Amino acid sequence: MADTALIPPTDGIRLPERADAPADRSDATAPGRRPSHVATHAPARRTTATRTAATRTPATHTAATHTTATRTTAAHTTATRTIPTSTAPRFRTLGLIVVFVTQLMLVVDASIVNVALPDIQKALGFTPVGLSWVVTAYALAFAGLMLLSGKVGSMIGAKRALIIGTLVFIVASAAGGLAPSAEVLVVARVVQGIGAAIAAPSTLVLLMANTTPGKQRNRAMALFVLAAGSGGAIGLILGGVLTTGFGWEWVMFVNVPVGILIVAGALLFLRETDRERARLDVGGAIASTVGMVSLVYAFTTAASAGWTSPVALAAFAVAAVSLVTLVVIERRHRSPVVPLQLFGTPRNAAPLVAMLLVPAGMFAFFYFITLFTQQVLHFTPLQTGLGLLPFVVTLVVVSQLVPRFLPRVGEWIVGALGMGLLAGGLLWLSTLDSHDTFLTGILGPIVVMGLGAGMTFAPITAVVMDRAPEEHVSAASSVLQAMQQLGGSIGVAALTTVFVSVTTISGEAGGVAAAVLGGAAFVFLGFVLFAVWGSRVRADSETDATMPVVH
Repeated sequence: MADTALIPPTDGIRLPERADAPADRSDATAPGRRPSHVATHAPARRTTATRTAATRTPATHTAATHTTATRTTAAHTTATRTIPTSTAPRFRTLGLIVVFVTQLMLVVDASIVNVALPDIQKALGFTPVGLSWVVTAYALAFAGLMLLSGKVGSMIGAKRALIIGTLVFIVASAAGGLAPSAEVLVVARVVQGIGAAIAAPSTLVLLMANTTPGKQRNRAMALFVLAAGSGGAIGLILGGVLTTGFGWEWVMFVNVPVGILIVAGALLFLRETDRERARLDVGGAIASTVGMVSLVYAFTTAASAGWTSPVALAAFAVAAVSLVTLVVIERRHRSPVVPLQLFGTPRNAAPLVAMLLVPAGMFAFFYFITLFTQQVLHFTPLQTGLGLLPFVVTLVVVSQLVPRFLPRVGEWIVGALGMGLLAGGLLWLSTLDSHDTFLTGILGPIVVMGLGAGMTFAPITAVVMDRAPEEHVSAASSVLQAMQQLGGSIGVAALTTVFVSVTTISGEAGGVAAAVLGGAAFVFLGFVLFAVWGSRVRADSETDATMPVVH
């Protein structure tokens, strides 16, 4: 059932031409014919057409001409070998599952450690300030290298980047679980973030390369977004289970078997994309990395030390200089790390900015609802994680239904409606007070939020990737995910300031309510941008069939 839902009927998948086969020059030059490097769904039909053309050669042609046509046909037949239709859909579906599991693992790891922090502090002797680096180190490396890794992935191939990043992630996870000291664990978290940054942009690129616009991609995108959207909540649930049942080390060790399965699946079921033949934009690479690391660090420091902290102000200044330098460099580079045309018009920039604002509200929701359930309702970490199950279940159900409506209704309507529900759920949650219980104050709002989240992320992601030129698909993927990471840092930093200010007057319940209200404001701004500049993604018949070529 999954095969037919994800993969449309096809006559086969083109494999790369053999190195010893003669080149078919006529295919590339014939008027009105697709270049030979572009995969089609009917290679057998083209071969037949070539043979027909050869047999219809007028009698006045010479024997040499007929011989050349025959050789060309033979070479073309060799170049268009196919995989049997009975196995191609299954293999491609398994490849997409590898992509989804990779995304889920990377997102889960951003939150799974949070529940284990008290146990980690006791076991390794972290100071309260040092403990925050268990989370910050991962976020800095992940977000800081995201823009650069997208470019590197396009140069070495998306499949290879995913495998390398996952292997780095596996090694760092094992080292973190075995860490004998606080310093070793922080270093392991940095290396985890590096591995995640290398692998993450490749997930969307491989998804785009293995699907076609329309129902197939809508369904695949919904599953991908399900992994991204539910990962934070699943991380909290899984972190509580593992910490309670096996010890904090297993929030690190759990990545090892999952990562091994991902590498094996990628080798078996994923096809490599074409590599971009270009020199690395060194200036852009340095400027983007320094800018993103400084910006995430500035927001993280502002959340703990205040917005007027000298360290935070210095980090903001470095980020500003680096990002301005990045713009200057990328305007003149032929193969930029960050193509500026992704932000060239409000129509292109609005969905990306929406993807920054929506996670700002969502990350704040996860952060502050955890505080409320543990500090006000006195839930255990496991109870806190299980309390988010209604959100996850609603998100899963809606994510499966959304692909059925997107072709009829369009991404603009579904995405805008989803953001409206998200903002409404956060607004409802902001009415929390110290007398509320889980049933009276939390259950209803998080169900509405699950409904909204299930309708939000797939349309935004689809619009961003649809508007990206083919040569910049990898860059669009890395920018999209960098915006998500940056949005989370902005949301937590800004709303922590609100929380601290209100808590001194109204207590923790009042502080959480005020912070959640601020999260609703972030999501509402994203709703306005997407409602004004969002649009429907073109279907198969409306778009160029050429996508990243897979081998």
